[in-house]
Amino acid sequence: MGTLYIDRKHVRLDLDGDALVFHENGERIGTVPLGPLERIIVRGNVALDTSLLGKLGEHRIGVVVLSGRRHEPSLFLPRSHNDAERRLAQYRAASDTDVCLILAQELVRKKLQAQRALLEERLTARPDARYEISRALRAIGGMLGQIDDQPDLAALRGIEGAAANSYFSAFAALVPPGLGFAGRNRRPPRDPVNAVLSLAYTLLHAEAVLAAHAVGLDPAIGFYHQTSFGRDSLACDLVEPLRAHIDLWVIRLFNRQTLRKEDFSTRASEGCLLGKAGRTRFYEAWETEAETVRRLLERQARELLGELLPQANAGDPDGFDPSIGHRGRIQPAE
Repeated sequence: MGTLYIDRKHVRLDLDGDALVFHENGERIGTVPLGPLERIIVRGNVALDTSLLGKLGEHRIGVVVLSGRRHEPSLFLPRSHNDAERRLAQYRAASDTDVCLILAQELVRKKLQAQRALLEERLTARPDARYEISRALRAIGGMLGQIDDQPDLAALRGIEGAAANSYFSAFAALVPPGLGFAGRNRRPPRDPVNAVLSLAYTLLHAEAVLAAHAVGLDPAIGFYHQTSFGRDSLACDLVEPLRAHIDLWVIRLFNRQTLRKEDFSTRASEGCLLGKAGRTRFYEAWETEAETVRRLLERQARELLGELLPQANAGDPDGFDPSIGHRGRIQPAE
């Protein structure tokens, strides 16, 4: 068990040796050993002491807190990788506009390729949506050919935004009818599909922070997403190529009726909300899918690290496949 999900009110966590102990209304209701844990995802009114957070840090266990109805995440990270040269290389590269553009072009290329792959896969499965899918595929294919011609990040964002508009116009045709999905919206999401996309993207982002942190990179210093107060910009970079992977998974949740329209409620001020029973099924499904997501994020983080600091992955105690990526291609300007 790598991940522990806690989604209930009025629970207290305590430490008993190397195990978490759960108390509710003063009664001990369960115990979980720390050894198998890699992360804890908490939602609800859960109480714990700072000494417990310290113990989790010693065990390199990250804590993701989903606060409020909108699931805004807060993260408590374990100690970072000991090799500070990795972060220094990242900071130097992030200060070089040419390097940022090269890395950003590759991220956007991977994102658009993933969008195209999803639509191509659905083209056979959904002949009734052939027109919408084919139109989006033509548009995205054209934009893929323009990525390397963009002179700066602003122009590249224009390509990405245009591709997203075409992609989600086709995506809407793939969503089961009756769910009210007409395009991407958030803060708050206004329909069940957007509610689940937002929650899944939040968890994906948290996993990207943990992946960057684990290989010794600073989650706040990005290349496509430039440094911004309060934003984990590198994590934002890492999630972009995986969004389509999550999108397809969300469609399948509804197609397989893991989640149904009756699992949601709508409030004027808070938008569309996934209820407790639905969240339980969501987290069960997410944990199965998250194993693949974590491997992909780790691979991306290590590919990036190899570009920034080729020697970093040589003999890395965490293990790294030297066949991944083209290490050393990116060299910051002197």
